[in-house]
Amino acid sequence: MTTQSLRGWPAFRVYLEMIKFEHSIFALPFAMLGMLWAADGWPGWRTFGLILVAMVSCRSAAMAFNRILDRDIDAKNPRTKMRAIPAGLLQPRQVNVFFYGSCAIFVGAAALLNPLALALSPVALLFTLGYSATKRFTPLCHFVLGFSLGIAPAAAWIATTGALHPAILPVTFGVMAWTAGFDIIYALQDEEFDRTEGLRSLPETLGKARALVVSRLAHFAAVGLLAWAGSLAGAGVVYFAGVAVAAGILVYEQSLVKPDDLSRVNLAFFTLNGFVSILVFLFAWADWFLRTR
Repeated sequence: MTTQSLRGWPAFRVYLEMIKFEHSIFALPFAMLGMLWAADGWPGWRTFGLILVAMVSCRSAAMAFNRILDRDIDAKNPRTKMRAIPAGLLQPRQVNVFFYGSCAIFVGAAALLNPLALALSPVALLFTLGYSATKRFTPLCHFVLGFSLGIAPAAAWIATTGALHPAILPVTFGVMAWTAGFDIIYALQDEEFDRTEGLRSLPETLGKARALVVSRLAHFAAVGLLAWAGSLAGAGVVYFAGVAVAAGILVYEQSLVKPDDLSRVNLAFFTLNGFVSILVFLFAWADWFLRTR
């Protein structure tokens, strides 16, 4: 069955599932943090709306490209064989249309923001799309994914001000380290499959136990970088309390996964990391609100 036979909500759900829309919760709050600090408050509905459109369309393009590029791999992997293309819910040509449309919307939103955002839009697409190919040749693919999410707060700063400021860069690299840490955890599930298919990941290269050590070091670095970002941005005690709460969640997340017990990977990967990004932003907003009143 294809989406041609679907109508209304069922068809809409197929596309949302294809791009894992719910995973937008990872990068979007950090983009909002970049916007908040860049504008020193609310930048206006136009800027906010265009940032939101750019974020969603860029991520949608990246996920569609990943599904197109990996369709044969996904069909072989028991964990991914029910994704939209291998399961026959979507045809590659449908996903191609979605992909090119998402790219066009992203570039259009960047053009409406400011000249620097437009000029850098191909660079953003290069990283977000390029991640999908990296697991074919480097076990550091987790950090490439992390950087593709990490550019979101810097992009939001550029979208808001038309320039880039060093204060946001620790957030970029903090998000990169945080994302790499939880993506390594997620990749533990595919260690054997990746090795069989000649794909690269840290679990495939180092084994589960050593890969988890790298994941924990990455999360430790992420906390330090987010704290450094707060110092550069002149954040107050409430923001740092939020970073401390996020650190506690990451410690708990790491405690859930063992090399010989992956039963709670989904809780560690999605639920807890969603809390991390949302809470850091909410604490940052509360900190800004209290300092400016």
